[in-house]
Amino acid sequence: MIKEIPMTVKRSVELIGLFVLGTIIMAGNTIIMPLLMAFFFSLMLLPLFRFFKKLKIPEALAVILPILLLTIVLALIIWLFSNQVGALVKDFPQIQRTVTKHLDNLSKWVSHSFGYSPAEQLNFINTQSKKMFSSLGGVLSGAAGSLSGIVIFIGLLPIYIYLILLYRNLFLKFVLMWFKKDEYESVNEAVRQTEKMVKSYLIGLLIQITYIIVLLGGALWVFGIQNALLIGIIFAFLNLIPYLGALIGNILGVLLTLASSNSIADVLIVLAAITFVQLLDNNILMPRIVGSQIKINPLVSIVGIIIAGTLAGISGMFLAMPVLSILKIIFDHTEHYKQWGVLLGDDLPQKSRLKF
Repeated sequence: MIKEIPMTVKRSVELIGLFVLGTIIMAGNTIIMPLLMAFFFSLMLLPLFRFFKKLKIPEALAVILPILLLTIVLALIIWLFSNQVGALVKDFPQIQRTVTKHLDNLSKWVSHSFGYSPAEQLNFINTQSKKMFSSLGGVLSGAAGSLSGIVIFIGLLPIYIYLILLYRNLFLKFVLMWFKKDEYESVNEAVRQTEKMVKSYLIGLLIQITYIIVLLGGALWVFGIQNALLIGIIFAFLNLIPYLGALIGNILGVLLTLASSNSIADVLIVLAAITFVQLLDNNILMPRIVGSQIKINPLVSIVGIIIAGTLAGISGMFLAMPVLSILKIIFDHTEHYKQWGVLLGDDLPQKSRLKF
């Protein structure tokens, strides 16, 4: 008679499995992240693929057309961003004068508040500059490696999307073969929920990017803020990273405003506009668009985003929320891992079950 495995051994195996999985992701993120990104884009493009199939279009062409439309949308976004950056570069002389003035004011404040003379401040800056330039070679080589990784990522993405859509039934059969026939219904339900969640989430993000750019960029333009559209674009994309992205977007918005304006009032306008758009997005627009598809509690979200960023960089931070949501769906549909689904979720019990 086979003895039942103790619960402590099961938990230990689960934790070791998480550690091994993290090691694999860190070591092979250049292969795994394009695949994962392609998987999510494939689920988002699946309704378009089915629509073209209903029109009796050949399957290969029905797969290519959604990918082509996605490429056009991404190309338009990149063109809009590069156009705004180009306009920023044209204003570089004015930006240089404005930044110099802000630095002079900062130097006077430091000298008055802390007693460091301008000469001491300049000596400190020179020392730090030498340290920075001494490590510039390593930074440039790392940037070159990142650039090559981005090129490989972008090149592989459409190929992966094409193959995933083309062989979707093969992958589904592979998944079903791991389960008994009486478990097929639960597996199908988990697959259906995953597909619905990913489509709703990614399409919602595209809509979110659009209205944040329009609302924030338009509001700043009305108030005469320079680089209004660029600030809106940067904040819209950084806002895709929950919690942390909005903070970074606020900082970059303030820095861009300081670089192009001498007025503190402009900085306050930018902060007020970002706060208003963010409150509108978090409390009214995004809940109505995405609904209740993502049910991950804030603590797990922040920790998951940080861990994903450490393991796989920026792409990991963007994919952290949908990955956590898929894991919650899987855990909720299994008997042995339901406690992990409870941990990831945001359903707070009314009272503690502990009785003293």
